[in-house]
Amino acid sequence: MKALVYHGPGLKALEDRPKPELREAGDAIVKLVKTTICGTDLHILKGDVPTCTPGRILGHEGVGIVDSVGASVTTFEPGDHVLISCISSCGKCEYCRRGMYSHCATGGWILGNQIDGTQAEYVRTPHADTSLYRIPAGADEETLVMLSDILPTGFECGVLNGKVAPGSTVAIVGCGPIGLAALLTAQFYSPAELIMIDLDDKRLDIARTFGATHTINSASGRVIDKVKELTGGKGVDTAVEAVGVPATFELCEDIVAPGGTIANIGVHGSKVDLHLERLWSQNISITTRLVDTVTTPMLLKTVQSRKINPGQLITHRFPLDRILDAYDTFSRATDTGALKVIITA
Repeated sequence: MKALVYHGPGLKALEDRPKPELREAGDAIVKLVKTTICGTDLHILKGDVPTCTPGRILGHEGVGIVDSVGASVTTFEPGDHVLISCISSCGKCEYCRRGMYSHCATGGWILGNQIDGTQAEYVRTPHADTSLYRIPAGADEETLVMLSDILPTGFECGVLNGKVAPGSTVAIVGCGPIGLAALLTAQFYSPAELIMIDLDDKRLDIARTFGATHTINSASGRVIDKVKELTGGKGVDTAVEAVGVPATFELCEDIVAPGGTIANIGVHGSKVDLHLERLWSQNISITTRLVDTVTTPMLLKTVQSRKINPGQLITHRFPLDRILDAYDTFSRATDTGALKVIITA
């Protein structure tokens, strides 16, 4: 089968690999129909994720058709159309019982990280009964790819961790796919202000169409002043970091109001300064999280009922044999206008 293989920082190749086989009784082999590229894949290629070693097939998102199942799988059978969660969960260990599926003792974020992932024609998915979701007949499978990772990530790590509430003020730093996913789902809670901050005017324009009340180009050098102007001089109740670089996290420290929350989503590959000399007395909460995907069933119903449309995030489409072109397009988003790219296996 064709697969996109990581060969170390900055190195990747489309290769022929053997079709995966069942290893454990709870496994399923899924034939990919649609997959995509995540910003985390770009972090892997920068060398920011040391748990992903050379030789790994990348990718942790996708929809497909069950090809075969292990002896203990009871929920799915060959031919079922399924959504693949980016998080594999046994459902039984201490962390799974606490709803922290991302820290499952035998799962978590392993696809495209510690085991081969979804940017291929087939993928082996451990703990299939609790890590796959049946796709309803007639569903838009491209749109549902957004539920593998970015929609629950934006919602759980940004909105829920950020304690977004009715009438609150929210700033999301970063208008990439994750930031926009947080923007879409923050509207479940009717905040009074949804401020989007980015360097790219095109993405800021998109954010307005997605529901932002205000947009600020951080190249202006006046972001802090503008946020304070919009919030009566206080700052925001929730500052969501959705990029993963030191400057954007420090910006969140500068714009959060007393009693507010900084919710980190971004994948950080280098140290960030925590300015406790300013924040120690401000009753600030700082949250971190790897998505648990506990909200995936709810989000699936929300998308199916057309309350939100994460399909708006899709900007480009490629066949699997052009995945290197897809990576080039996705990695040059400022030039190409890419948000999410769909890859047809």
